[in-house]
Amino acid sequence: MATTASFRPRAPEGAAAARARTGGMLLSGDALILSNVTRAFGALRAVDDVSISVAAGQKYAILGSNGAGKTTLFNAITGDFPPTSGRIHFFGEDITELPPHERIRKGLRRTYQSSLLFRDLTVRDNLFLAVRGVASGRFSWMPARSSHASMAATTDLLDRARLSHIAGERVANLAHGQQRQLEIGMALAGAPRLILFDEPAAGLSPAERRELVALLSSLPAHMSFVLIEHDLDIALRVVEKVTVMHNGRVLKTGTPDEIEGDAQVQAIYMGGKH
Repeated sequence: MATTASFRPRAPEGAAAARARTGGMLLSGDALILSNVTRAFGALRAVDDVSISVAAGQKYAILGSNGAGKTTLFNAITGDFPPTSGRIHFFGEDITELPPHERIRKGLRRTYQSSLLFRDLTVRDNLFLAVRGVASGRFSWMPARSSHASMAATTDLLDRARLSHIAGERVANLAHGQQRQLEIGMALAGAPRLILFDEPAAGLSPAERRELVALLSSLPAHMSFVLIEHDLDIALRVVEKVTVMHNGRVLKTGTPDEIEGDAQVQAIYMGGKH
């Protein structure tokens, strides 16, 4: 069994020191670096001094019980609730002060716990809107022709999300798992560099969970993602590195095998042996 010390992550270099070392830009092979990120709501520190680094192309999971601060951390990364203190670097650029739409333009995407879909439109229409939303000329009033690049990109997303067979189905008629697949497909629009998945397996049946694992496993090797998930069987199968949070802080970081076999994680997160 691994010791507590073996999981203690080395805190990433502070932003000021890194900029001084690199002449103003943070140069590394990391897609995402959180340096001492804190998000407070009054006296409550929902995220408390969190430092995490996600390598380019790495598949990463953040685990923890309810109230651990996982979704708040995602909100800080996307700019929905910017950090109270600390810095966030995305592929070498400090994005701490950027508004959410600017982070999206730089290649950051996110899914949410609750579905955010156009329920009265078809699967294809939802994906088309996602494609147009991150494309240049997205405010054009001219309808896209069948030969338009956005139409081809929509067809590609249908294939990648494994939804081509129900492209013309209204979203309101889809099973819950299919809606989750559609959300992932929409997040893939516009060649994202990193995607934040917020509990994509929530409410899925066993068969839908298998489909989700297949979809996450099929994502391009160069694409990074960070996954929040309560279903350990899914999270530990599709990622290379795991951070466990507890009470807003980083408890442990390690490989899936290390995290799964750690007694402290089992006691605090899993409630004992599982």
